[in-house]
Amino acid sequence: MNVQKRKTAVATLSVVSNSFLVVSKLVVGVAIGSVSVISEAIHSGVDLLAAGIALFAVKTSGKPSDESHPYGHGKIENLSGTIEALLIFLAAAWIVWEAVKKLIHPHALDNSAWGVGVMFVSSVVNVVVSRMLFKVGKETDSMALQADAWHLRTDVWTSAGVMGGLALIWLGEEVFEGVHFHWIDPLAAICVALLIVRAAWKLTLQSGRDLLDYTLPAGEEKWIRDYLDGLVPKIRGFHDLKTRKSGADRFVEVHLVMEPRMTVLESHAMGDEISDAIRSRLDNAQVTVHVDPYDDSEADHASIHASNAS
Repeated sequence: MNVQKRKTAVATLSVVSNSFLVVSKLVVGVAIGSVSVISEAIHSGVDLLAAGIALFAVKTSGKPSDESHPYGHGKIENLSGTIEALLIFLAAAWIVWEAVKKLIHPHALDNSAWGVGVMFVSSVVNVVVSRMLFKVGKETDSMALQADAWHLRTDVWTSAGVMGGLALIWLGEEVFEGVHFHWIDPLAAICVALLIVRAAWKLTLQSGRDLLDYTLPAGEEKWIRDYLDGLVPKIRGFHDLKTRKSGADRFVEVHLVMEPRMTVLESHAMGDEISDAIRSRLDNAQVTVHVDPYDDSEADHASIHASNAS
């Protein structure tokens, strides 16, 4: 199975699993009157919307570059991740609003054991699907799939929290007859919202920075600089190194400072050698090399790396 088919298959699985969980949680939440279970249904609904966006992003980002998009469609994945993060913020606000109302006007739950059961099933399903999303997302460097995986991983934590709260209500009322623990349900919902906000903030930072043409990760850019420094004396140095990321695609631009006596063919061959080396190290890298002749009288030694090396 090629990369695009793997990404599409796991994104489709996320849509199917979230659809099942939304219906299950909503039915049980309404039946037993649990705001925390209903909040989890809303959370899964946001996950379903995010999974749909991720599926669309994965399919679109795989399209080749064209006249209107000469740098490809990779940024649709970053845009998808940012939208997903904003959706999480909105879901968290709704959950807090409903939970506060439930704290002010509490009411008893009917058969909270059903809530425990559906939360357990939700946790198991999301653990399995999120692991698959993380695996494929990291292997293919897909921001959309990794964002979707974080959605589901957050749902695992929150489902477990709601399950624990409902279990305490269930056991507490069995052991301490006449004592009500209804306040645990909305309190668990608020904890759900706090976890959601934390995940949303991380997603916003991770996906939004590439929309602003942030540099490649520090380790990748350091490798490029160290590699170019190590080419001396084949080259005299380099300057104006620029890097950025768009979805899974990496873009590297650099000016090489070469001996002025080199032929065009020799300098071109050196550029190809450097481009091939960077592409072999960094997946999906597009490298643009510009050659500058070395001029001792004009060289800016503060900006040209390795220019003084022998």
